[in-house]
Amino acid sequence: MAKNSWSLINDNITQKDKEELIEFLSEPGVRLTQSENVRKFEERWSEWLGVKHTVFVNSGASANYIMASIVKETKGVGEVIVPPIGWVSDVAPLVNLGMTPVFVDVSLDNLAMTVDNIRSAITDKTVAITLVHALGFNALNREIINIAKENDILLIEDCCESHGATFEGQKVGTFGDMSNFSFYFGHHMTTIEGGVVCTNDDDLYDYIKMFRSHGMIRDASDKVKQRYKSEKPDLNPLFTFAVPGYNLRSCELNAVIGLSQIKRLDSNIEKRIYNLNVWVENLDSSKYFTEFDLNGNSNFSLPLILLEEDANKFNSICQILTDNGIEFRKGTAGGGNQVRQPYLEKYSHRVVGSMKNANHIHDFGLYVGNHTEVSEEQIKDLCSRLNEV
Repeated sequence: MAKNSWSLINDNITQKDKEELIEFLSEPGVRLTQSENVRKFEERWSEWLGVKHTVFVNSGASANYIMASIVKETKGVGEVIVPPIGWVSDVAPLVNLGMTPVFVDVSLDNLAMTVDNIRSAITDKTVAITLVHALGFNALNREIINIAKENDILLIEDCCESHGATFEGQKVGTFGDMSNFSFYFGHHMTTIEGGVVCTNDDDLYDYIKMFRSHGMIRDASDKVKQRYKSEKPDLNPLFTFAVPGYNLRSCELNAVIGLSQIKRLDSNIEKRIYNLNVWVENLDSSKYFTEFDLNGNSNFSLPLILLEEDANKFNSICQILTDNGIEFRKGTAGGGNQVRQPYLEKYSHRVVGSMKNANHIHDFGLYVGNHTEVSEEQIKDLCSRLNEV
């Protein structure tokens, strides 16, 4: 294989996408800040996902901040159960908002927190569970949904890497109280930078819109506007700040690209799923973990987890990938076990139980890119080379 022959991500912004953007920019008097195309994209995404409300923001990480802020606003300062395998933006908003992240271990088959581990971490201080659908694997099961309801805690779904993944035939991101998706350059579809927060709850929808835009009530429902107009008659309704919000709005340019990209999202997902099946079928299961739960997956990247705790073998694997021009990332999602990251050292957090699987993934796991330009032949050839380690 030639050097850099297998990139981590592909440039999936097509000429057609660019032409639609040029056509939009050519319109006389066109508005570039958040306007009609943002609303159209929100409606289109809600339709595709099967959810009542969508709010477009400037990144998936910003969406994490909004959801964490809403947890604090509605439930108060407390503990949030999070997986160690995820992304920094699942945790950073919590510590910055004075919340306490509580880490529990994950299962190897879907890289997600187990029911028993979640249950063991719940206390009277627990206000939410952040469930991460890592690398496009479904992390949901019916017990987790019931645990959240039974304990009156918010269930958040982080779907940033799992566009189109399903549980019980329904897309993930529609089961929790809130969910988010990322449209970063390397994901299933892109708006270059961008993300969404989704919900079926009308009250949470108001909060999401307010936190997106400085905490102002301008975009909130008439019910919210009337309440503050009645309670705060001395304030200008155009400049009434109901919550301590941010400016996380996106713009028309990102929305135009998103409206173009979503047209081929389903076919991109099908290709990614196919690639993962080829990958798992051709890896040597005596050397690598292959017992992934593939039900409902929408694969983001191809995971490679060495069964043995053998640093020399793992280094040999990394060398094979490097020599063949194949980009990879150690530790899988988010660089591995978040508990081992330095940003947490100054902040309150808890670890409940063993981090056995998270640490194994951190030390002996990686992923390679999965996208529409990766061929079946490439995957089989690489598996053959890896199986010789």
